[in-house]
Amino acid sequence: MARTTGDAPAMPPGAGGPSAVDRSLLDPARLRARLAAAVPLAAADPGSVVVVRAPGRVNLIGEHTDYNDGLVLPAAIDLEIRIALVPTDDRRVEVVLDATGERAGFDLDEVVTAGTARRGGFIDYVAGTAWAMHEAGLPLRGFRGLLASTLPQGSGLSSSAALELASAWALSPASDPAIDPLTLARICQRGENAYVGVACGLMDQFASSCGRADGAVLLDCRSLDHRAVPLPLDDLAVVVCHTGSTRKLQASEYNARRAQCERAVAVLAARGLPVRALRDVTPGMLDGLRGVLDDETFRRCAHVVEEDVRVEETVAALGHGDLAAVGRLFAASHASLRDLYEVSSPELDALVDIASGVPGVVAARMTGAGFGGCTVNLVRRDAVDVLAREVLASYPARTGLVPRVLAVDPAAGAGVA
Repeated sequence: MARTTGDAPAMPPGAGGPSAVDRSLLDPARLRARLAAAVPLAAADPGSVVVVRAPGRVNLIGEHTDYNDGLVLPAAIDLEIRIALVPTDDRRVEVVLDATGERAGFDLDEVVTAGTARRGGFIDYVAGTAWAMHEAGLPLRGFRGLLASTLPQGSGLSSSAALELASAWALSPASDPAIDPLTLARICQRGENAYVGVACGLMDQFASSCGRADGAVLLDCRSLDHRAVPLPLDDLAVVVCHTGSTRKLQASEYNARRAQCERAVAVLAARGLPVRALRDVTPGMLDGLRGVLDDETFRRCAHVVEEDVRVEETVAALGHGDLAAVGRLFAASHASLRDLYEVSSPELDALVDIASGVPGVVAARMTGAGFGGCTVNLVRRDAVDVLAREVLASYPARTGLVPRVLAVDPAAGAGVA
């Protein structure tokens, strides 16, 4: 269990304030009982009820590199989405939100033929996953489900990807997609790209599908090669600090950043440079691009190119136990996201500043797409409570907001609970 002190518009927000996460909300027995109360079919046939799960993720380093064919280092975490469901044969999907009682649904046959007929709200992520699975030739089944979450909404911890992966397992006959986790992640990404309309990279779905309980996973978003990167969890805790406000980065802003990167690649390729994505731009090439790209686009490119290098250096530093280097790399990543890619916020900057002044905090940076949400911190275990007290004492006075401090553990990828 995580050692706890007090994304997408998929889930209602968690309870505000510096409280511990109530992981009992996801207890399978509780979810089965709640489903039986909400869905008569489940009450009539309790033996058919299945509970599936998918974790959120925190990205240790490698921000806005995934859609540029770059490197990322995410870890799935033990804040997650679970769906208790009873399968049906009627090609109808209906989901009740445990937190609010909101109900939404769709007909599978309408979704797979209508394409992008979005309804609005969390159900689009379920429908988009169904559409993408059908496009990939995977079988689908209807179900009645109850959805519960411990992932704060808009936190940058990938509630949308977790919802997509949990939905994929719920939609699959026998609650088993029967394909490898990486392929399933790519299918879910296609659903979010083409159906929901967010041009996300693969990292979030990959982490939720392929996560490991012993640490992070390094992913090359071009080759899709990946490998485990163990973390020194006996000594360090992964601590997420939530700003107390949801991410303000709308799909249009995210897509705009991606479009800038793609335009830069087009300009460079038109000049004969062997560039298919910003992954192909080396640090040595950057200075030569100052007169080729406008200043803003150059700064965006500089972040991506340098962030790829930081990912490699972070993996090497973790392997050597060089935590001081990890701290410097996290700090450089945050500064780059703030000054070059311009996706930080005053709230995120305040959290990083506070954490950086606490003895025992090894590394701190914003995590996720930006403009709010969370920071990720690597903290010596005897300093977790000190960090929490300092954040809870200092941050509200600086921002007027109430933060949350959550120690999380790495988690395995999606599956049956």
